[in-house]
Amino acid sequence: MRTGLSQKQIQIQKLSPQQIQLMKLLQVPTALLEQRIKEEIEENPALEEGENIIETDTQDQEPEEASEMENDLEEEPIIDDEMEVVDYIQEYLDNEDDTPDYKLQGDGYNPEEEERSMPVVLENSFYDFLEQQIGLSTFANEKERIIARQIIGSIDEDGYLRRDTFALVDDLIFSLNINVSESEIEQVIKKVQRFDPPGIGARDLQECLLIQLTIRIEQISKDSPTRNSLLLAFKIIDKYFDAFSKKHFDKLIKSLNISEKQLKKAVEEVLKLNPKPSSGYVGDTKSSNNQYIIPDFIIVNRDNDLEVVLHSRNAPELRISDHFREMLRTYGVDKNKGLSAQSDKEAVKFIRQKIESARWFIDAIRQRHETMYRTMYAILEYQFEFFLTGDQKKLKPMILQDISTSTGLDVSTISRVANSKYVQTEFGTKRLKEFFSESMQMSDGEEVSTIEVKKILGELIAGEDKRLPLSDDKLTQLLGEKGYPIARRTVAKYRDQLNIAKASLRKEL
Repeated sequence: MRTGLSQKQIQIQKLSPQQIQLMKLLQVPTALLEQRIKEEIEENPALEEGENIIETDTQDQEPEEASEMENDLEEEPIIDDEMEVVDYIQEYLDNEDDTPDYKLQGDGYNPEEEERSMPVVLENSFYDFLEQQIGLSTFANEKERIIARQIIGSIDEDGYLRRDTFALVDDLIFSLNINVSESEIEQVIKKVQRFDPPGIGARDLQECLLIQLTIRIEQISKDSPTRNSLLLAFKIIDKYFDAFSKKHFDKLIKSLNISEKQLKKAVEEVLKLNPKPSSGYVGDTKSSNNQYIIPDFIIVNRDNDLEVVLHSRNAPELRISDHFREMLRTYGVDKNKGLSAQSDKEAVKFIRQKIESARWFIDAIRQRHETMYRTMYAILEYQFEFFLTGDQKKLKPMILQDISTSTGLDVSTISRVANSKYVQTEFGTKRLKEFFSESMQMSDGEEVSTIEVKKILGELIAGEDKRLPLSDDKLTQLLGEKGYPIARRTVAKYRDQLNIAKASLRKEL
């Protein structure tokens, strides 16, 4: 066996800082782009927001070839010679038209109609709402109020207190130098659990439901016909929670010696409860009702002629700072004189570096817009029938490689554009990822999108008898009868992707 050293030549592709910057910008959705631009402006004084923007029409024409992310931007040369610095200043001053042209808007679309700021919900946060209730509650002393604030600060976004009691004890000792026992913590937790919304501060789902049932039982009159159902529901959740969660209704009827009708009424009371306490707070800015989606693209239908518009609501116009331009003029007044002081040379290098960085960023924003437009335009062409009709069955099988081939862009670039991006259509705002799917072959040989198969699967489950829900085997059989020959394990996978429980957990009385 012989060992030794050998040499071989290999080619490695390295990304420039500008390419990396563009890749990162492609991943940023429109809703967050404004913040990203503001961060760049704060870091680079040569970059600023400008007003004089040339609008570029992109509607009634094919998208122009965008600069590829893979193409190297011109590397910044190092300036060592004094006259070379002066030459650079003069060259820059001779070519000051740095107006960006990345605002791609279409005919009939007025960008002035767009609001530049993101919508803000002017309400107190969920945690502010809880803290306000401390002053309205009967705590024994200030120590209990401090403990209550610590508990509220440990409640998660769902409204649950999943932090252990001993951990809260440690928090109070180390952060506030307050010695408390676990029993003191438990006493205050019980008081916090009486706050609105009902179920707040529960440690798990079972406790959350019991808290809400307790409050409802206390509030209802003793002669109410609903009271017995609430008491039975409390007993089921307290003593038979495992059987209830697994929907072993026959076992519950036998163990509790009750009728199916009684059980059904008790289950109905449980279903009225809120498994996510924080969603019961209307003013919670983290609730789904206040989540705003700003689309990155808008599909406009002009008499069945579909057009792509880039939503530029949060993309401020950018330009090179006038102040930095003036500083270059100051240093470049007399070319023959040159730069005498070393500090002058360093100043010019600094100015140049910042201006080049600003130019790179402006160009990266332009390339981002062009790349996004090309990608969305290709998706529109590929899924034209869906965007025209809104019928999900019209969605064609489409993978990243299809759009990559159509645009000439790399698959990784398409993936970055599709990630976390939304398009506004006549039929609602859709996530771009929803348009990508694998294909499957039907029994007649036709290829369809897996999205269509999932839609049929969801319709079968929605129309099932909830007393006897369809098993995965039965669903496989029914899909086969409709011309979709797929395996049972594939049905189970699609069902999971649709967030639909298995048959035993879909059972109802």
